[in-house]
Parts: sequence; structure tokens; C-alpha cells
Amino acid sequence: MTLVANPLLPGTYPDPSICRVGEDYYLVTSTFEYVPGLPVLHSRDLAHWTQVGHVVDREGMLDYEGLASSGGLYAPTIRHHDGLFWVVCTLVDQTDPTRGGNFIVTASDPAGPWSDPFWLATAGIDPSLVVDEDGRMWVHGTRLVAEPEWPQQTEVWLRELDRSSMRLVGPEHVLWTGAVRGAVWAEGPHLFAKDGRWYLLAAEGGTEFHHAVCVARADHVTGPYEGYAGNPVLTHRHLGHGGDVVGVGHADLVEAVDGSWWAVLLGMRPYGGYHHNLGRETFLVPVTWEDGWPVFAPGLGRVPHEVEVPFAEPTAPAGVPQVVPGGPVLPGDPRWTALRAPVTSVATADGDGWLLPVRPSTLADATTPAFLGVRQQHVDVDVRAVLDLGGLAAGESAGLVVRQSERDHVTLMATPGGDAFVVRAVHRRGGVETVLGETVVRPVDGGLTLGLRVRGQEYGLVVEEAGDDVVVAVADGTTLDSVATGGFVGLWLGVVATSAGRPTDSTVRVERFAYDPLQPLDR
Repeated sequence: MTLVANPLLPGTYPDPSICRVGEDYYLVTSTFEYVPGLPVLHSRDLAHWTQVGHVVDREGMLDYEGLASSGGLYAPTIRHHDGLFWVVCTLVDQTDPTRGGNFIVTASDPAGPWSDPFWLATAGIDPSLVVDEDGRMWVHGTRLVAEPEWPQQTEVWLRELDRSSMRLVGPEHVLWTGAVRGAVWAEGPHLFAKDGRWYLLAAEGGTEFHHAVCVARADHVTGPYEGYAGNPVLTHRHLGHGGDVVGVGHADLVEAVDGSWWAVLLGMRPYGGYHHNLGRETFLVPVTWEDGWPVFAPGLGRVPHEVEVPFAEPTAPAGVPQVVPGGPVLPGDPRWTALRAPVTSVATADGDGWLLPVRPSTLADATTPAFLGVRQQHVDVDVRAVLDLGGLAAGESAGLVVRQSERDHVTLMATPGGDAFVVRAVHRRGGVETVLGETVVRPVDGGLTLGLRVRGQEYGLVVEEAGDDVVVAVADGTTLDSVATGGFVGLWLGVVATSAGRPTDSTVRVERFAYDPLQPLDR
């Protein structure tokens, strides 16, 4: 018997979806504008997870160009049927609703390769898949109601998928508009069959503080669905802003090998006030069934700090863990991401580091800058990057970044100036840049060591000189999370290089990038 710590996946791993194939469990989450997209994680016991690949992992598979932060890939669903893994997802462009849409990809191996997308002629977000007792596959999802009774009222629709043509066929069925009248965004729908009935699991209240999990059931997959009198079946909104986990919702169910039921869902952990810099994370709760309805976290009614998984192994299996464990993050680590393009399109692995060609674009541009980063997964963490900046030209710069979006981020950048570098800390807040501090450093052999010293909501920006750390500035983390800035993502920590719009053929070598949490699990 093993106690599993929540969150199951710390850092920005939102909108989890899960399926079981034999004794193996597979899970995917949203990734928005970060590439590779949609990480695929594998477990044999629901407790220990390793990443086996990504669904969107190659150039040209999807067009991300121009997608603003918190656009991109929303709310995937993973299912398995007839020897194939299926992922259905939405590409969202918040500035152009005519671009993108819902798509399906398939693979015989969850590690990939995945097919090119099959686009579905339907509107909305959060698509899901289910196969009925006759072997028919149904797509369902969420969209705004054409003539709503209240603002942001949505409905869950259902339509059959013809797998030979990958097209939606037959009549459309509207299944659900939410458990609570006036509640916004009945979304994240998933259908399940159990004991001769069909169950519709959905979130509502918006993926923020009022988020909740609700359920309805029907005798037929097409409905009609009746809501459970006990809805919502899980929420933390009644706990107030002081709750240790908030925004609980967007759940998916799985039946384990032993017949027990479990839910994965998202939530946020506030700290330093009502701020959640780590973003929306994946949590695990047990589910039982009473009187034909699911009971989430029975006897407790909330997401626990630890979950007892009777069949879990006491030690983690070999493989890449889902949490950055501390120390150098090497090029082969699947947690590296770039913006709107694969990592290999942005940088080249070079031993334990990277060759990062400088690009004209900056972090303020909704394009692909010379950026590599990993999720912030711990409240207290030290990040250190050793950079060889000898190849930078005048006016170019490279350094570390705490990234929320194009409009909101903090950088610690080094710019060459004679035999020294000007190291400047800048906070871009709401699109307006403010210099927090600067210093002049004379590097050794063109190399420079920059660091982030994150302690709760204080983001210390440091540079090493003559073996000592010089604090250039301290940024306020409460201005960087999605509560302060909007959007749907947590923070990324990484390296960036730019020529600030000028043509360039310069290259920066990232000799080392280390991520060292003060406490390895910090949950």
C-alpha cells in the first residue's frame, strides 16, 4: 500500500485525461503555446508516472505561428479502441476564432509517432470520445449556446464519428447545459458506461475559483440526461480563497485493474496570498459509487494531500520522472519546451548543453523566439545557467527568464559592452517594461553564470562574479501569475537570446542549466 502525494503532476499540467489499456495507464494534459505539445505519461499503478513522449512533436504538424500566450492546445482527451490510441483536442486562437478548431490524431504506440491531425467540422472546445456497446464512436464537446439564457452559457453536444472518413455523421444531440442555472462554462465533458447506464461528467463555473465537477446520467448515450441531486460532486469553492487547493475541476475517470475507480483533475495551490504561480496542476482522488452515482473523495469531499492507492508500488519504476528532481536538466529531458515550434527547431543539443542560435524576435512577440524552458514545479527553487556569450554581437543579449506571457515576464539579460557585460533585470508587466536593476560583470573566457533564487513570491535575479552571487534585483511573483495577468498557464523558467529585431548569425552556448528545488517534492 502506498500513499501518493498530491498534486500528482506539479506545475502546469492542466486538463488531465486518462485511459487504461490492460494494466497500463496513460495520461495527457494541455500545453497551450508550448511545444512539444500534449505530453503522454505512463503508469502501471496510478502513483508513479514517466513521460513516454508527446502527441505534437514535429515541425508542421500544427500551425502555432502568431498564437498569443494561453492560446494553442486546450483540453485533450486520450482513449484506446481497437488497437489504436486516440487523442482529440482543440487548437485555439483567441484573437481569431475562425482559426484552428477540433482535431483527432491516432497512434498504435502512445510514445508515437502520432498521425497528422484530422480536422472535425464542428465548433467549440474540450472534445472527448467514447465508444458505445455497438462499437460506434461518438465525439462530444462544449460550445457557447447560440441563444443563451445567461452570459457564457454553454452546451455539451454529441455526434457520431465515422472512423473510415474521420468525419462527423448523423444527427447532433445536445446533452447538457450545466447542473446549476446561471453557471458559466459547462465544459470538459467525458462520457462513461457503467452498469447499463451512461454517465456524463462535466466541469462548470469556469476554470478558476468557482470550478466544480458535476455529473448526469442517461439510459442511452444520446440522452436524455438527468442531473444528480447532489451536484456538484466535487468543488473547493465553498472553502474560500484561503483553501490550500482551489479551482478544482475538469475531471476524467478511470477504472483500475482491481475494479476500483479513480479521477484525475486539475487544481491550483495558492501561496503568498491568492496567487498560484505553478499554474493548474494534476491531482488524483478515489471515487466510489453509491445509489448509481459517483462519490469523489468519499468521506472527505475534497482533494487530499495524500491518496492511499492499495495496489501502488512502494518505489518508483525506472524512467524519467514527471518532476524535475534537481540538478542539471540535460538536452534529452522531455520536459524541455520551446514556444510555437519544436525544441530541435530552436536549439541543437551539444553535450550536456545547447547551442542556441540567436533570433531577432523577443519574448514580447507571439512567434518563436530563441527560448528554451521548463515548468516551475516548486515554490522554492534555485535555477542556474552557465552561458558562453562570446559569440554575441553588439546590441544582442542572452540570459534567464521567468515567463508568463508576451506581456508579462521577467528577464535577467547580459549584453556585451567592451570587455564586460551589462547585466540588466527587466520586468515586463502588462506590456510595459521597467528596469529593476543592473550591474556590470567581467566574465571569464566569455562565460557567465546567471541565476534565479525563487523563495515563494520573491524571484531573486543573480549573477556570479569572482565566485560570489550578486543580487541584481528581486521581482514580485504576485504580479506574474494568472490571477494578476489573466490567461491559463503557470510560470516557465528558462533561457533566451535575442538580437532585438536585427538580422543575426550569432549563437549562444548554454553550457549548463540546473534546476534545484529546496525540497525535492515540495508538495
